[in-house]
Amino acid sequence: MKKLLVFSWALLWCVIASAQQTPAVHLVPQPKSVQTTAGTFSLSKVTRILYGDNEAKKVADLLNVFLKANNGITLPMNKAMAKTATGMISIVPDNTLPDEGYVLWVTPKMVQLRGNGAGLFYGLQTLQQLMQGEGEAMTIPNVKITDAPRFAYRGLMLDAGRWFFPADYVKHFIDVMAQYKFNRFHWHLTEDQGWHIEIKRYPRLQEISSKRAETIVGHAARSNTYDGKPHGGYYTQDEVRDIVKYAAERHITIIPEIEMPGHSEAALAAYPNLGCTGGPYKVSGKWGVNKEVYCAGNDSVYTFLENVLTEVMDLFPGQYIHIGGDECPKDRWKECPKCQKRMKELGLKDEHALQSYFIQRMEKFINSKGRRIIGWDEILEGGLAPNATVMSWRGEAGGIAAAKEKHDVIMTPNTYLYLDYYQGNPATEPLNIGGFLPLQTVYNYEPLPPTLTDNEQGYIKGVQANLWTEYLPTGELVDYMLWPRALAVAEITWSPAAEKNYDKFLERLPAQLAHMDKAGVSFRIPEPAGLENNVTASSKTSITLQPLVAGAKIYYTTDGSEPTESSTLYTATINLPVHKTPTVLKCIVVTPSGRKSSVYSATYLRKDYVAAANVNPAGKGIRFNAYNRTFKSARQVSGQADSSGVQPSFDLRPFLKKDAFSLAYEGYIKVDADGVYEFNLKCDDGGVLYIDDDLTIDNDGEHAPQDKTGIVPLKAGFHKIKVLYFNAGGGAELGVTVRTKAGNVNLRNALFN
Repeated sequence: MKKLLVFSWALLWCVIASAQQTPAVHLVPQPKSVQTTAGTFSLSKVTRILYGDNEAKKVADLLNVFLKANNGITLPMNKAMAKTATGMISIVPDNTLPDEGYVLWVTPKMVQLRGNGAGLFYGLQTLQQLMQGEGEAMTIPNVKITDAPRFAYRGLMLDAGRWFFPADYVKHFIDVMAQYKFNRFHWHLTEDQGWHIEIKRYPRLQEISSKRAETIVGHAARSNTYDGKPHGGYYTQDEVRDIVKYAAERHITIIPEIEMPGHSEAALAAYPNLGCTGGPYKVSGKWGVNKEVYCAGNDSVYTFLENVLTEVMDLFPGQYIHIGGDECPKDRWKECPKCQKRMKELGLKDEHALQSYFIQRMEKFINSKGRRIIGWDEILEGGLAPNATVMSWRGEAGGIAAAKEKHDVIMTPNTYLYLDYYQGNPATEPLNIGGFLPLQTVYNYEPLPPTLTDNEQGYIKGVQANLWTEYLPTGELVDYMLWPRALAVAEITWSPAAEKNYDKFLERLPAQLAHMDKAGVSFRIPEPAGLENNVTASSKTSITLQPLVAGAKIYYTTDGSEPTESSTLYTATINLPVHKTPTVLKCIVVTPSGRKSSVYSATYLRKDYVAAANVNPAGKGIRFNAYNRTFKSARQVSGQADSSGVQPSFDLRPFLKKDAFSLAYEGYIKVDADGVYEFNLKCDDGGVLYIDDDLTIDNDGEHAPQDKTGIVPLKAGFHKIKVLYFNAGGGAELGVTVRTKAGNVNLRNALFN
């Protein structure tokens, strides 16, 4: 058993739990039902473990591994079907409980864990989170927990196609997953940039496809520089079998992904006859979507993939094989005589239908081996394979469409569950692909779309968060991007929707992060709670900060200097004078292990409330002028428009067919009460936002998606709002949100012209 399953929670409770009669219970994911009462069960080296069968014995053994590492003790064990025994810990199988469910009952006299199948293992994870104390004496608070998962499929995906991660790190990844009750590990193994699994029948995949000559430096959209360093590696079949067994012992099923028909240039580099042009091809060193794909009109491609998948299915005993199916450009197929001949023979109307033929042909083969396919939502294009399960990643639309067609769906929308997106200010974060996905956005995701009927919602089988690794070459960076956001995913997948509460989640989070800190997980250290930009009409403000890692310290400055451990230690509320020029509070968080966060900051400014405009606009929505061209900056967007109109809110969708375009929005926003309003402008490329002709947010310039905020005290009434935006080509994104302390403003109800 690896170390992550056995580290102590004891010190955390010294920080988290006060000496109260009914101690707080800080569990993640939040169980279905938790009842606490005063008192504790005292555990010592003479406490005996009773187990009901061989599966229960495995759990008892794991408990002893935990206790040995935590307290240096090993408890005596006996096989006995007794459900309760004074002074004992009873571990009892119970198939009357829901699948994967468990009941954990702790009184001053005994501990009883009952579980159905994997439920015993999940109950053990909860029990370990509850244990308090050090040395030969431990206590467990009196609780009765009744628990079972909300979704049967609870997944995380690791992209080991862009960068090769050693087997030890993969086990580390699995260990932390297991603690938080995930049960599906999606292992992405092949890409344009590398083929990282051994296939004995095709040795050139190991010799050629598993390594690339060099890798692009910086963001692929803005760089032509390469590092000149070879990178590669592959998992031997013996390593794969070992990892599959390791995961199964932790009740995790591994789903391998072998990409097809796109994202396949690494394989083509070894076997160029499988491509439409015959090559030459090379293992790509640049991120993105490549035009070189398997030839859909070449029967040797299907033979190759069937042979590959035969070996893959021998290694992975789970039900599902993931075949990718995403981002397959059709350029080569349109020019390829073999592909065009295949389309004519089959009467296919276009290349999308050819892709559907490709996927369905591979599905028939996989089904013939008693397995099922999963594919990204592009497999819907041209007609869905009959028994396929769809992973909906381009938002929820693909999942909704598949559920309506009575296909199983795993929800994994990039807007909520792509953990390679930035989780903080890009200026203080490691280089990433772009986008912005903070912890709260992840936590607030609800996987069952209200547009589906109850019956259709039943086809939503689970949820998965994905970690693509273009910009994550090390395990430390993977941990940083994964945690703590994956803790929010754990609650999405396990906890009842009615039990989800972000504020309460934040109360439970510090104990989990302190545990990870002690165990050596390189999670992102969150900003302290209470660190927020603030514009106020007052001459001073009070700032109360709380680290989100139990036992961590905060050091801060207000003079513009960078904080260090020699700066002022936060010990009590900061009473900060506020001026009409900005005051910036900068801080770092230092965990008990000595890890330091990035420098986080908040700006404080005194500003008078802005009076409402003397207008009474009657029209709902925001007026726009659209330009079928780009400008050098958003500030320059003006002049004779190519089209104009009114939108209910800010919406780029009508303009996305243009490679480059610009927009000028103008109207009024109605605020219902005097207050401090925080505006957020997210855009790719540049944008600026004005309130009452005052520049409130400057997010100008040609750049990847990024967020900026501005805060304005506003009097109740109508205020002029103007947004200027340009897109220089490539990705296009524009988002405007407004919130107060009471919550978000619904712009569809607040915009007028």
